[in-house]
Amino acid sequence: GLPRIAEMLLNAAMLLERAAHIQAGSHERTGSRTGYANGFKPRGLQTSLGALDLRIPQVRDCEEPFRTSLLETGSRIDRALKAAIAEMYLQGVSTRRVTEVMKKLCGLEVTSTQVSRLTAELDAEFEKWRNRPLPAILYLILDATYIKVRLDGAVRDCAVLTAIGVCRETGKRMVLGVSAAISEAEPHWRKFLASLKARGIGIPDLVTSDAHEGLKAALRATLNATPWQRCQFHLQQNAQAYVPNVAMRKQVAADIRSIFNCPDRARAEERLAELVEKHRKTASKLADWMETNIPEGLTVFQAPEPHRRRLRTSNMSENLNLQIKRRTRVAGLFPNEASVLRLVTAILMETSEEWETGRAYLSLTTDN
Repeated sequence: GLPRIAEMLLNAAMLLERAAHIQAGSHERTGSRTGYANGFKPRGLQTSLGALDLRIPQVRDCEEPFRTSLLETGSRIDRALKAAIAEMYLQGVSTRRVTEVMKKLCGLEVTSTQVSRLTAELDAEFEKWRNRPLPAILYLILDATYIKVRLDGAVRDCAVLTAIGVCRETGKRMVLGVSAAISEAEPHWRKFLASLKARGIGIPDLVTSDAHEGLKAALRATLNATPWQRCQFHLQQNAQAYVPNVAMRKQVAADIRSIFNCPDRARAEERLAELVEKHRKTASKLADWMETNIPEGLTVFQAPEPHRRRLRTSNMSENLNLQIKRRTRVAGLFPNEASVLRLVTAILMETSEEWETGRAYLSLTTDN
């Protein structure tokens, strides 16, 4: 997503330069005008962000030819781009900060109206990606992470919901969508999942997530025909709360792992029954918890055996959340939910593009 953002920034900055050169904005009537806008000339540019497709503004009836300062040297444009994009993202693209950044980028004063137009173009591009049509999805992985925002003078946790899918036709991973709001409650999840369905994911064969109650309720309301796999990693973590003493923790973890590593569901259920009886006398709360919760982590046995290891946890989403945290941690506190969504969308666009143009994540020629 970054090359497209860079194109928008540079094209907008060059329009401001042209307006300053001819001393008139688009369709502006003024006695100080020194020339007229005369369309655009396409030009490709290689930068460290990738290949950019630029639209160089042209002029006519000017005493002095128009040359944009942004294309004088490659090193200058790279430095300007990196600084501008970094500052715009980290500051949430507020009007005041964008005004400062654009001044650094092209040496011109810009108005709040011009800044608002530029940020609207950025948001429109991101919104288009978040609402793009989706292919049929074979497997769905869901998770949420939290980022600090300032809301009504208080610091709050903004829930960022993400969805990863494995394409039913190609076996490749893709980021399906993202949503940000001050809640991970059921209405937020339900609206997010409903939007994925409306965009064409169909009925996945399996959905993997943790056991958040709001998410579980939303799945029942929107994807009740899809079997749910509770993340085995989270199950292992949750089990430790029911272990009566520290000395038992390693053994309990090994016991639960032996269930998950069984060759089929029938054997896994037999092993679960054995372990429930084993712990009944010395750790009754653990035994009750295992009997109720561990079966939710066995749904993955209905998937083809070569696919199971990658579907039995939501680690794929956890790793994606780490990427988001690594890049958002620099900003610390975001001014609002919109600024969070703007930055996270850019990160996910970049990640999904790499996945979709890379190798298949799962082979779809395997026998069930």
